[in-house]
Amino acid sequence: MDSIISDNSEKKPKKQKQKKKSNVGWVIKITIITFIISVFLYVISSTALSNAGFIVAFCVLVIFILIGVIFDIIGVAVTSADVKILHSMAAKKVFGAKQAVSLAKNAEKVSNFCNDVIGDIAGVISGTCGAIIVAHLVSGFNSLSENVLGMFVTAIVAALTVGGKAMGKSIAINKSDKILFFVGKVIAFSTFKFIRRK
Repeated sequence: MDSIISDNSEKKPKKQKQKKKSNVGWVIKITIITFIISVFLYVISSTALSNAGFIVAFCVLVIFILIGVIFDIIGVAVTSADVKILHSMAAKKVFGAKQAVSLAKNAEKVSNFCNDVIGDIAGVISGTCGAIIVAHLVSGFNSLSENVLGMFVTAIVAALTVGGKAMGKSIAINKSDKILFFVGKVIAFSTFKFIRRK
């Protein structure tokens, strides 16, 4: 009996070490990916939007705030979804259920990607758009008015982003299964279209 207990106690730390290694690998990987994408999109957005008009900048701003909110909803939904319901649907071969189960199994990584990576990118683009909007509005104003207006626009962008995410979290928790299933269907449809083209 003592030998069996000692064998089991030796096996558990190995599994924990493997999990720790995989988590460290993911953290390093996602940090590098986020850095590269953020820098790349900052350069692209700054160059592309530097000559953009007020309306274009405002539209891009709204789009990226919505993208940040939508992906935040997905990130929250994937961590609170009932996997049993999705497994049941996958067993019945419901279109998109298999992909939804896969997302739920990788909830930590999916949530990290949606909430942090996409959130960071949306924040970078939103900040750039906000700066452009301020530049268009402050032409002819003095430095004090420029600072006040810049602060006002920044506050509005932050308020819309945080408020939208706060409202989205409530929806994500209450309708997590439906949201994840919908995302699964989108992924399944996209994959099907891609394979069909090939």
